[in-house]
Amino acid sequence: MRRLGTAAAVTAIGLLLAGCGSDDSGPELSVTGAYMPQPVSDSMAAGFLTIANDGGTQDELTSVTSDIAGAVTLHETVDSAMQEVTKLPVPADGHLEFESGGTHLMFEKLKRKPKEGDTVSVVLHFADSDPVTVEMPVKPATYTPTTGH
Repeated sequence: MRRLGTAAAVTAIGLLLAGCGSDDSGPELSVTGAYMPQPVSDSMAAGFLTIANDGGTQDELTSVTSDIAGAVTLHETVDSAMQEVTKLPVPADGHLEFESGGTHLMFEKLKRKPKEGDTVSVVLHFADSDPVTVEMPVKPATYTPTTGH
């Protein structure tokens, strides 16, 4: 009888521990709707995309790199004023949207001016998740997505 009680206790503890881990899944990131309007400047460009997080834990976008630019910076638009930020949250079970007139990427010190039809490769770096490489098509300068990013 004692052996049965010990086995039941071990099973109960195992189930309890397994249950604790299942509620706290890490970030599960994906990217959709990425694009760059063809830049009008020889030295700067903007980029837009949506990062979805289907996991149960928030992550943070900490930086973006691209071989086409000397630097890629994160910007928010607050009260009609653009300001650079060092990181942006990607909420658990939510998304971070980069859109015209709002949060966006700035490609600075372009090494070459991308043209409509080109593809620009960017790498998104996060606080907790592995980097994500995104192929960003270059669209016309006046491009407006019809269904979000």
